[in-house]
Amino acid sequence: MLFLSQILGKPVQDRHGEPFGKVRDLIVALGEKYPPVTGLVVGVASGRDIFLPWSDVEAVDGSGARLRSSSINIAAFRQRPNEIRVWLDLQDKQIVDVEGRKIVRVNDIQLAPVRGRLRLVAVDVGLAGILRRLGLSGPGERLARALGIEVANYIEWEDVDPVESSVSSLKLRVPHQALSTLHPADVAHIVEQLAPRDRTGILAALDDERAADVMEELDAEDQVDVLEALPPERAADILEEMGPDEAADLMADLSEERQNELLSLMQPEEAEEVRELLAYGEETAGGLMTTDFITVSPDETAQDVIDRLRELAPPSDRTYYLYVTDAGGVLEGTVTLRGLIVARPETAVREFMRGDPISVGADVDAEQVGAAIARYNLLALPVVDDAGVLLGIVTVDDAFERALGEGWRRRLPEIFERAEER
Repeated sequence: MLFLSQILGKPVQDRHGEPFGKVRDLIVALGEKYPPVTGLVVGVASGRDIFLPWSDVEAVDGSGARLRSSSINIAAFRQRPNEIRVWLDLQDKQIVDVEGRKIVRVNDIQLAPVRGRLRLVAVDVGLAGILRRLGLSGPGERLARALGIEVANYIEWEDVDPVESSVSSLKLRVPHQALSTLHPADVAHIVEQLAPRDRTGILAALDDERAADVMEELDAEDQVDVLEALPPERAADILEEMGPDEAADLMADLSEERQNELLSLMQPEEAEEVRELLAYGEETAGGLMTTDFITVSPDETAQDVIDRLRELAPPSDRTYYLYVTDAGGVLEGTVTLRGLIVARPETAVREFMRGDPISVGADVDAEQVGAAIARYNLLALPVVDDAGVLLGIVTVDDAFERALGEGWRRRLPEIFERAEER
């Protein structure tokens, strides 16, 4: 194995063994699982950097580089769009350790001959890379092992996902492809570890729906920072994919000017839902509720409702309960998924719904909302107006988040099975 730290600064010799410069960097062409080295950046006596194509290189090892010929093109180096300078663009940069779900820093670059070419195969993010660069590899590693300190920590190139803007902007493979395998909460944890300029790079590389899922997992302050840094059109697209209550909570922390700008760019229906929620006080049932719920008619059959749910394919947090309303939107009852499934297909909803559901008004204090959810062991609490018209619902996770603070979902299990029967 060969490491970048063992090559940098070493002499470059022509085929007669005459040195004419030193290795300044390696050039790698992106696109393959293990990208090949396509040339060297060599610093010559004049102070210039010149490029030597790999076809001119006889060998590269810990002693430096040797060329096939004595004829050298001294044209200045120009980097092509699909290439990176390994030392300049990767060394000491931040990457995502997908397996460990964390941000790490590149301490060295591992190279190896693969399919007849010298290729970038892994990055060293452990203590070994630091010791190697300091020239303390042998004694330093022995001391670390004696002290029980882990020395080696390598990440294969195919699992490397650069996050710093200076690197990710180079579009290494599919941008942030590895992040698509992680849970949104894990991606949010990674985003929170990054500098503000790099956070937007992560969100920009995700599709709108996944970016919205990640945004909902961020702390309020980080949400605002990221949203403010995104282009307005992109920010509006992400807000449209968020739950109306989450979007409203986030918008409430923005300036009025920014609110109006983003609302004007959102789809009219989604924008109107957010405007309605923004009108309620933050510490009220209206401020906590979401308008994202499913209503059914008392005259529909169980099979009618099941067919509609299959067509809608709603997320799980929208199907805690189904809400039975009349033609005017007045809340008449609730239906649990269990009740819907065990009912005979031809049975009308009015025959198996739970009547007289617990509900609160939009102006009820948030503490009372939480108390009602806890007292009646509910997964969601309906919010109605003075006429009994269903305005929205407060879900148990929103009530808990308000009571326990942001990030509680990362600390508590998402299991509320007993409430499903209520």
